[in-house]
Amino acid sequence: MLDEGKSTISSEFIDGIYEFSQSSFSEVAVREAKKCLIDYLAVTFAGSKMLGIKAERLLESLGSSREEITVVGLKSKTSIQNAALINGMFSHAAELDDGHRFGMFHPGSPVLSALLPVAEKNMISGEALIKGILVGYEASIRLASALQPAMKDKGYHGTGICGTIGAALGIAAAMNYSKDEMKDAMGAAATCASGIIKVIKDVSELKPFNSGSSAQNGIISAMMAGAGFKGPLDVLGGDLGFLKMMSDNPNLLRLAFHEDDLPSIFGIYRKPYAACRHCHPAIEAAIDLKSVYNISDKDIEKVHVKTYYWAVGGHDHVDILGVGSAKMSTPYSVAVALATGRAGLSEFSDEIIQNKNVVELTKKVTVEAIEELTALVPNKRAAILEIELKNNTRYTKRVDLPKGEPENPVSDQELEDKFISLALYSGKSELDCAQILGCVWNIEHDLGKLYPLLLGNAIEL
Repeated sequence: MLDEGKSTISSEFIDGIYEFSQSSFSEVAVREAKKCLIDYLAVTFAGSKMLGIKAERLLESLGSSREEITVVGLKSKTSIQNAALINGMFSHAAELDDGHRFGMFHPGSPVLSALLPVAEKNMISGEALIKGILVGYEASIRLASALQPAMKDKGYHGTGICGTIGAALGIAAAMNYSKDEMKDAMGAAATCASGIIKVIKDVSELKPFNSGSSAQNGIISAMMAGAGFKGPLDVLGGDLGFLKMMSDNPNLLRLAFHEDDLPSIFGIYRKPYAACRHCHPAIEAAIDLKSVYNISDKDIEKVHVKTYYWAVGGHDHVDILGVGSAKMSTPYSVAVALATGRAGLSEFSDEIIQNKNVVELTKKVTVEAIEELTALVPNKRAAILEIELKNNTRYTKRVDLPKGEPENPVSDQELEDKFISLALYSGKSELDCAQILGCVWNIEHDLGKLYPLLLGNAIEL
């Protein structure tokens, strides 16, 4: 007979997550959750502009018998599962969503894409949503941090994998599940967690799909548990368990809770540049050198980037095959930053990607992994940028912690500016922006007012 009271990796982890969910969160932690929601809505509005037509076609193909849930940035409503799928895709499309350098993944996109539809459908309070955000981030960040970088080395996409479990447990917390129900939600989520890193290659547009499917699967997993479906007693542990699948040597210390731990949400970064985070140190160095020395891209002979191992494979290509390919490429990201002094959404458009000067400059950029910087990961994810001009002048800049890391944070004003910029880009008005920001900062009382403000304009197919 199985001993359901026996301590396992899964039971100890859920004990910690459940106790965390029942704690009194500080005002600072609550505000951090609100900032994550603001950042999420900003990037999701941007994604709705980028993928809106395709998303409407997808929703039309999927069909929906109950069109009751808001999709951020779309006029039409849909089912709870379809809303999670599209929200997840929108929020990851612009490559501007939050992330975690120890976990090497993006927690906000899957966790919030799942939580908002569930909160709307079940009329969950703002306080419960905040709890769900904090718990979803906590669970996914701890798991991802325990598994990386081995998970990426095996070809798995941490956002899809750990995001599914974070989404399921965030929903479980928001809906006041028991500890056993939480454990069953994790069991279901670990079973269906999916996503491969191959989707960042060549012409693929499927990286956002990993996030969308993880949000969708997170909802299904939580509802399975709520309906009474039991999961394995120890889905995480053992030779056939989730941890062993994802890593040959998982760091179990990352899963252990201690009394003086800060909520994991404080460890996330927020992106100022519309590219993969691995590209950001080099982008920042390029923008800084161009600004300080007034470098003209026409005077550049060659550019060399020294960085860490995981920032090279899949990120050193110079043949750019589309927007997704550009966002994954350090050579392109550095080239466009040197050419324009910026690295926002506009700099990753088809028009700029095809610009002759940018194309030529991209091919002048080389990327190399060096042991010195690889050894710093995950405490630092650094790059050294070296520029040589045609007159033999050389410039060098090193960035250890790019803008947006908790040690080099985006200010509240910079976060609001990012939100307003991306929301306006999607077609929102300045009044809409002010109302949405007001609702989020006062989410404990205004959550119900938020959903209508998230709707977009009708899209003609």
